[in-house]
Amino acid sequence: MTDNQSIKNWAIEDRPREKLREKGEEALTNAELLAILIGSGTPKKSAVDLMSDILQACDGQLSQLSAMTIDELMSYNGIGEAKAITIKAAAEIGRRRAMESGQSRAQLKNAEDTYAIMHPMMQDLDHEEFWVLLLNNRAGLIKKVRLSMGGITQTAVDVRHILRAALIANATNIVVCHNHPSGSLKPSRDDIHLTECIKQAAQTMNIRLIDHVIVTDGNYYSFADNGKI
Repeated sequence: MTDNQSIKNWAIEDRPREKLREKGEEALTNAELLAILIGSGTPKKSAVDLMSDILQACDGQLSQLSAMTIDELMSYNGIGEAKAITIKAAAEIGRRRAMESGQSRAQLKNAEDTYAIMHPMMQDLDHEEFWVLLLNNRAGLIKKVRLSMGGITQTAVDVRHILRAALIANATNIVVCHNHPSGSLKPSRDDIHLTECIKQAAQTMNIRLIDHVIVTDGNYYSFADNGKI
């Protein structure tokens, strides 16, 4: 692309900012929205073309873009530290908005509800995290508590901490949840064993383990749905 093809030389209705003002944000492509954030491209590429190239390397997936590090973004000609930080900030805003949307659900009626709350928090993680969701007797969410980061085993996740958190919050039901960064939905032997330990321990305190949900980026596995609780 030549300088004559830069965004400032486009027809006004085709420029991202003007297009958003006239037609609304829904009319813009992901590359156009990101181009507004970074503001400029290079002498040979417009901001739109630059972001199109980066998105193409991410298979067009915003989730892959948000998982890129600042250094990875800066490896592209035309993306300096300030632009990379801007992209990361925008991705984090999107993640937090998705979290708010999921948390607005008053009740966790099924595994899909759990996934809606936890997926935005876990979709870009490159390590495993284990959480417990504390619920009242109507399955209303009281609080979420992260219990561990790293490999999920009975050693890493102390069942006593789960029960303590539930008792402090006066929770009568719990859902436990962890992610598989590999994308595999198959529960491991440790996952199965830990689930049984939690269930038995919770029963002694009159607390019900409703489900154990494994989250991947785009799907989930429910122990309850698969008859394993």
